[in-house]
This record gives sequence, structure tokens and C-alpha cells, in this order.
Amino acid sequence: MAAITLKCPNCGGGLVFNPDTQKYKCEYCMSDFGLEELEEKEPASIAAEVETETAKEKAAEDIVGYTCPSCGAEIVTDATTAASFCYYCHNPVVMEGRLEGSYHPDYVIPFAIDRERAEEIFSQWIRRKRFVPSDFYSKKQIESMTGVYFPYWLYSCQVSGSLEAEGAKFRTWDSGTLRYTEKKIYHISRSGQMDVRHVTRNALKKANGRLAEGVLPFQPEGLKPYQLGYLTGFMAEKRDLEREALTQDMEAEVRDFAQSSLKNSVGEYGTLIVHQQKAELQNVSWHYSLFPVWTLTYRGPKDGKIYYFALNGQTGKICGEIPVDPGKLAVFFLMVFFPLLFLLLVGGYFL
Repeated sequence: MAAITLKCPNCGGGLVFNPDTQKYKCEYCMSDFGLEELEEKEPASIAAEVETETAKEKAAEDIVGYTCPSCGAEIVTDATTAASFCYYCHNPVVMEGRLEGSYHPDYVIPFAIDRERAEEIFSQWIRRKRFVPSDFYSKKQIESMTGVYFPYWLYSCQVSGSLEAEGAKFRTWDSGTLRYTEKKIYHISRSGQMDVRHVTRNALKKANGRLAEGVLPFQPEGLKPYQLGYLTGFMAEKRDLEREALTQDMEAEVRDFAQSSLKNSVGEYGTLIVHQQKAELQNVSWHYSLFPVWTLTYRGPKDGKIYYFALNGQTGKICGEIPVDPGKLAVFFLMVFFPLLFLLLVGGYFL
């Protein structure tokens, strides 16, 4: 099986993408290289694909897919990544086969938060959770934290909108014993164009889609053209939600937003009656992208439920669902109940 790796031009060791420096680091000779530096080196020293149409097809062939037999999560990674467990449910995974070229991403947002920082953020977050089972934040559990590139769809378009409405303004005043009301009617016409860029939608419909949805939004300024080298040292999920399933809701949302924007631009009126409004979508485009998420999951020993911690690998946003340890909760209850009961009994004795 062919592996796609980046080779160190100095010693030939494998390079790994470093989120902290946004460069590729050799863990053997400790050299750092930017992507531009690597591209300037001799081609023979870099075991990576050149991003041409032909190279994209070969890169897709060299991406390996694994399917978890328990939860169905589909993990994609380069052939050098050890995928010995499912990051979501912690069960073993089996190799399913190579992925088709249609799953080649257009964009990627590289990890900006490294493992050390991710573990630090997790420790600070879990410190405030008093009744979490110790197993959830044990050393072994923290070591299973995984950097995963989740799949997302990016939607862009241009909107041409127009609005025809009738607005009324009222003025009231008193003169002697009489009250007068003046009503002025205005014809309102609005039109304009709006660029909609990179509206993001989670491309997973499986249970682990909660993790991908919960860490939104990402900052689109971090988008980079996809390079397989960004995946080194991380895993990536394969999408299972196609853009056709999202199109209707996405178009309705964009139209509603454009029409609301036009309506809000008319100013203050006592009453506003909209006679006609429309929003036409043009130059629609979809782009498939991979965005970075640190994940840590835990299967409840009694209920078998999956609990999780997810960290946006670009912005640091956290989402999670944590288990409760009945033992810790019971101890806390007894610590509060018995002193309170004692005070009530003593107080009652002296009354």
C-alpha cells in the first residue's frame, strides 16, 4: 500500500504538520519547513503529490478509509496513520478500502491548536465539573484525545433582491379639547445585491455529527487550498451527507436573510405592508472542506451512552456532553444533608 508522506529534505525523516508554527516539523532532526520551502526543494526529496488534476486522482487512491463496525463512523486518513481505534466510540476499526476522487476536499483549515494546548483547555474545562466520573478525565482517557478533520460543505452565491411596500407614519397632537391624528402614506421600493460567502454546514448525519455541529463556527479567513500534508498526524472523517440534501434548506435560509435585510433597511414606520418581494440566487457554488476538531469521547459503563468533549481546533470553542457519577453526587448530597439535618435537630431541641 502506497503511503503519502512528506520527507525531510535534510535527513529523509517523515514530516508532521505543527499547528503551533503552521509549518512541517521533522521529529528526527527537528528541522522546520514551510510549504513554500518544501516546494522549492528537489522533487525527489518530497514524497508528496503535486496538486494537478492527475495528482488529485492519485492522491485520492492513496487515501485509506476505515469503517467502525460499531457506530458507523467513516474515518479517512493517509496510509501512515495508525487507526487502531474509533475516535468516537473507542471500538476497533477495520479497513474498508480506498476512497473515490469525489471525496477530494477543496479547502482545509489547518489545526491552530496543538495537542498540548488542547489538553490544557480540556483540563481547565473539566475542573469546573464536580460530578464527572474520574475515568472521564483519567490519564489514559486524555491520551486518547484525537485530532480529527471533520467534513463540511461551504455554500456561496450572489443574491439579487427587491421589495415593494407601503409604509405609514402617524403624528398625533392636541388642540384645545380636540386630538388630531395625521397619517402619511409612503411608497417604498428597495433593491440590491448581496454576496453570500462560505455559509457552513456539517456534512455528517451520523451520531458523531453532534461534535461537528457543536464547534461551529469556524473563521473562513483560515481557509487554505487542500493539501494532503495537513492531514499528517491527524485523522479525518468522510462525509455521508451530500449537498443535494442541504440545498433546499440552504436556499430558503439565504432568501429569508436577504428579504429580511431589505425589509430592515426601510426605516421606522408605524405600519408596513409588503406588497411584493423576491430574492434570486445566482452563481451558486458548493465547496467540500475539512475543518479541525479535537475530540475526546467516553462510553458510559452502565448505560453504554457516548459522552464527548469537542474543541474547535481553530478558535478554541468547546462543546460537550458529560456523564454524572452517582457516587460523587451521593457524597455531595450526604455532605449537605446531614449537617443541615443536625442543625435542624439541634435548633428544634432548643426551641
